[in-house]
Amino acid sequence: MKLSTSEYFIKEVYTSFKRNIWMTLASIFTVVLSLFILGFFSIVILNLNKMADTLESQVQISVYLKDDLSQEEIDETKETLSKIEGLQDIKFTTREEAMKNFKERLGDQQFLLDALDDTNPLPNSFSLTVTSPQQVKTIADTAAALDSVESASYSQDIINHLFNLTHLIRLIGIALIILLTGAAIFIISNTIRLTVFARRKEIAIMKYVGATDWFIRWPFLLEGICLGFIGGGLATIFLYIVYNQVTQEIYEAMAFFPLIPQHPFIDYISLAILVAGIIIGALGSTISLKRFLKV
Repeated sequence: MKLSTSEYFIKEVYTSFKRNIWMTLASIFTVVLSLFILGFFSIVILNLNKMADTLESQVQISVYLKDDLSQEEIDETKETLSKIEGLQDIKFTTREEAMKNFKERLGDQQFLLDALDDTNPLPNSFSLTVTSPQQVKTIADTAAALDSVESASYSQDIINHLFNLTHLIRLIGIALIILLTGAAIFIISNTIRLTVFARRKEIAIMKYVGATDWFIRWPFLLEGICLGFIGGGLATIFLYIVYNQVTQEIYEAMAFFPLIPQHPFIDYISLAILVAGIIIGALGSTISLKRFLKV
């Protein structure tokens, strides 16, 4: 019985894998490793981005009020502050609450406050949470200009360092993803190239008897796709295991750490890695065939 074209292509891929079993296994191993590292670093980078976003969202401005303001003046100040564009939240802290919080932070060293003789030098204040860290300076300057406000402060150095850190994290993340994707394409491309080289005489004969370019290309393209699919599938399994273990360890040590929840996050990453494996396999095959077959 004559084989159909699709059956022929599948048979060619199977034969190639079987004929070069050790090369195939080595290729799958390197593809799994590359895609796993790619997925792992993607997870790390996305979690670092989440941590950076969380830190950015927690940037606050402390607005200290002048002494001897009436309750009506405090309420008017709050109303004025709440109208400033870019505010996410506003919280009032009385001078008594401020002193209580200060004592709690001092712990066993509260005796340092004995010299105050029960006087409270801390002012009433508002804590402003902004929607975007880029608006901190503008909002702080606006608040400080109010007649009822003594001063408005925020950690400028910390914010600058935070901006620099988040920018650096994103740049490194993009660079690593590009680098690892390129490495995976290079590996698959070289694997297909070795197969093409080993079958160069057979390919030449196929050309002589009238085989079309795509008829020659398809088995190698499918081989690259299979390598990418198998590598992506195994990489996703390892990612599931590792991310589950790592998240458990981190939550046990630091329950407050802002990790992205495992589901559905890891499902999306796994699907992306699987699709990336197939695309990378196809690209690797295409590049290899274009450069070395010249069909």
